[in-house]
Amino acid sequence: MTKLLNFPSEVNDTSARIVASGAVVMAVSYAVTGWAWLLIPLTYGFIARVASGPTFSPLARLATQVITPRLPGTHRIVPGPPKRFAQGIGALFSVAASVLFLLDLTAASRWVAAALSGPAFLEAAFGFCVGCKMFAGLMRIGVIPESVCLECSDISSRLRAQGVQQ
Repeated sequence: MTKLLNFPSEVNDTSARIVASGAVVMAVSYAVTGWAWLLIPLTYGFIARVASGPTFSPLARLATQVITPRLPGTHRIVPGPPKRFAQGIGALFSVAASVLFLLDLTAASRWVAAALSGPAFLEAAFGFCVGCKMFAGLMRIGVIPESVCLECSDISSRLRAQGVQQ
């Protein structure tokens, strides 16, 4: 069970950007149309990815197992913990949008979804991970322990040891 609920220590940045693209589509679609059913896959996806990376997220599985392998070129590998943190922020926003909808605060719910789409768009379009930047800032001020930083700060040496080209 622990293996199923384990976030990867390394993440393919291309796959992360594809997943972010899906989150943008769902969040913007809900914000524009108010179709509440879109909150179900949006919220579930973020919670599933926080809990287990791509294991239980259909969008992440599609990105990691179908789309990314078919894309040409080399793909950048990035540390997993900051991406998990970013997924956690997305989960907070999508859960908040869902709760607001259930409380019949639809306009507020749609605004929260729209706010979620901003950082997701930055990740999808430019590879700029707002959550990752927040994670780095929290490490600098000591909120996130150095042990987490050591685990994710030097991916290149681990990849060379595994024989993976960058």
